[in-house]
Amino acid sequence: MAQIIWAKSALLPNGWADSVEITVDNNGDISRILVNETYQQGERHNVLIAGMPNVHSHAHQRAMSGLGECAGQAAADGSKDSFWTWRKIMYHYLDRIQPEHLFHISSQLYLEMLKSGFTCVGEFQYLHHNCDGSAYQNPAEMSLQCLHAAESVGIGFTALPVLYRFGGFGSVDSIEGQKRFINNAEGFCSIVESLQSASKANFNTSVGIAPHSLRAIDQPLLKSVIDSIGKNNLAAIHIHIAEQTKEVDDCLAWSQQRPVEWLFNHFDVDQQWCLIHATHMTDDETLKMAVSGCVAGLCPTTEANLGDGFFNAEQYFQANGNWAIGSDSHISIDPVEELRWLEYGQRLVSRGRNVLTSSKNKNTGRNLIDGALSGGAMACGRKIGRIAIGYRADLLAINDNHPRLYGRSTDDLLDSWIFSGNENMVDSVYVGGRKVIENGVHANEQSIASNYRQTLDLLKD
Repeated sequence: MAQIIWAKSALLPNGWADSVEITVDNNGDISRILVNETYQQGERHNVLIAGMPNVHSHAHQRAMSGLGECAGQAAADGSKDSFWTWRKIMYHYLDRIQPEHLFHISSQLYLEMLKSGFTCVGEFQYLHHNCDGSAYQNPAEMSLQCLHAAESVGIGFTALPVLYRFGGFGSVDSIEGQKRFINNAEGFCSIVESLQSASKANFNTSVGIAPHSLRAIDQPLLKSVIDSIGKNNLAAIHIHIAEQTKEVDDCLAWSQQRPVEWLFNHFDVDQQWCLIHATHMTDDETLKMAVSGCVAGLCPTTEANLGDGFFNAEQYFQANGNWAIGSDSHISIDPVEELRWLEYGQRLVSRGRNVLTSSKNKNTGRNLIDGALSGGAMACGRKIGRIAIGYRADLLAINDNHPRLYGRSTDDLLDSWIFSGNENMVDSVYVGGRKVIENGVHANEQSIASNYRQTLDLLKD
């Protein structure tokens, strides 16, 4: 039976519209939109926008957020804390996580995403094997736990199993801490096939792949995987790239090319690709990336937490590059904070204000939301990110009665949502037309939180 959702004001692809009636079909797709339609039936809201995609998630890291903030924990030689010392802490933590743990960690994480306004997550999952490196009975076991958690909580899901084979540029052997990650082409393709089979009947799910980074794969391996699966059978291809200056230096020493430069010289990078971080690029690389149509997957709170640096967003935006946001290590789980700090980072670099606007959108918040929705849909490989016929009914109802938003409307409301504090002003959330958050609450959040706390108790040293 068709479902009706009505809004006093809704952000449609061609702009704000009043008195909008949205019809959702049995599959969770939007089948009809009427504007200037007097309310007659169905769910009623004041302000509706499309749900936000989260294109980069390592679900297992939710359980260790905040545990890398003690200086010198992993730097026995007394060297300065960095991404690389944080990685040692993370590897130590991963030694204990089992499938049932990951399910409860992911469930808590995805619940928090929904409550903040994320309606789809791209899960960049690389815990493929048991703690000793042996295979699970189902090679996709860990990614399936994330998929099942997403189904149970009600969030949209793009599975991005991670292709990881080597420990450094030039096909260097992996290290002990990476034994859970490692696959050859055949083993990895079996993971993808298992995920595709498990998600076939789920309209809220898609499957792509994620070569971890240039230091973890080589050209023949990735080419073999893409050829075996078939590029047209993949929702997207994601890769970490140029996140750290050491990564750039190591790539130059190995190939005499920078990471983004090498990737474009060896693969046909197009709209199906999402380059995560891409922090350290030359002007030429930035322009080439923008022109290619690929998506820059930006994670400002994690990039700040790890000391990565600032993405060259101002030039990239001026070149009309596609981009999206992710919460990555989940040091924060809030699209508002990711968008705000994307803009604030550019203000700190340029010492200006309202940097990431456009000729189309002079309101910074609106421009950021439009870009993140469009690029996020591309990077998740799903028909989301718009309130339009044929797209998924992934919707956010914003509480415009909140004191911080009261009296605001249309683009001014979006600006105030992004730039006026940290209280959550998402009232209700729909995924595929199903109402998963109502008045800021998920129906199962108490049991999910209880299971999560028990899981943390089990994982303690």
